Amino acid sequence: MNSRAVAWMDGCWGEPQQLTLPLSDRGLLLADGLFETVLVLDGQPQLLKAHLERWQRSAMLLAMAAPPDIDALQPLIKEAINRAGLAAGSGALRLNWSRGDGQGRGLDLPTAPTPHRFWLQLSPHIPLFTAQTAIVSSHERRNSASRLSRCKTFAYGQAIQARFEARQAGADEALLLSSAGELCCATAANLLIQRQGRWLTPPLSSGCLPGVMRARLLELGIAEEAVLQAGPEPGDHWLLINSLGCRPLSAVNGRPLGLHPNAEALWRSLL
Repeated sequence: MNSRAVAWMDGCWGEPQQLTLPLSDRGLLLADGLFETVLVLDGQPQLLKAHLERWQRSAMLLAMAAPPDIDALQPLIKEAINRAGLAAGSGALRLNWSRGDGQGRGLDLPTAPTPHRFWLQLSPHIPLFTAQTAIVSSHERRNSASRLSRCKTFAYGQAIQARFEARQAGADEALLLSSAGELCCATAANLLIQRQGRWLTPPLSSGCLPGVMRARLLELGIAEEAVLQAGPEPGDHWLLINSLGCRPLSAVNGRPLGLHPNAEALWRSLL
């Protein structure tokens, strides 16, 4: 069976471009929503519990209703995997949770409880481990004080602009500094640096997203948090890691870096 992208919303299955949102949805109008991206490997969602725990925490932090729990999601995810032809393959599952329809125009949160909106999309995806080059963005920084920096929200405009800046400079990816000028993260991945035999990652106080794979590295004692400055040091290995892959950096701001030989093995050890 050939793999393909599938989506579900309001009890309907279809291709992602076939299903539509109401124009009144706050997720569409204001990016007022949360999502999780879950790896599907050999027909199984990986680290689903950890993703849903972050989803729940983020909804609570942003005064949203609780998103669907694992009991509600598992039958849908199983059906999505079968429909997408990924029972023996790999894919990227996106779980979306919008605050739903607003009460008229404006930014204010609804004064009365309103139904939130859930939809999912599953697309074929092969985990990525090829090397990339990066720049440190000159224009975009992560706000270390913002609640939004602690949540995976729909609002990815900053990441889009930083990635565009990188491509304009001839690089693959952009690294973002924190509002205090420390290294923080990439546009869609956490930063992991091997320095003098230790794996280091910026602290959450930098404004980096509390990534699921980042959390696994800390939980297993593989990495530790450390304040990191912008420049590579001799002997460094830099990795960009998320649920969909682990990309070594071969250069930052034009400065060559040695490639870590076991990025894929490190990533797979976290699943």
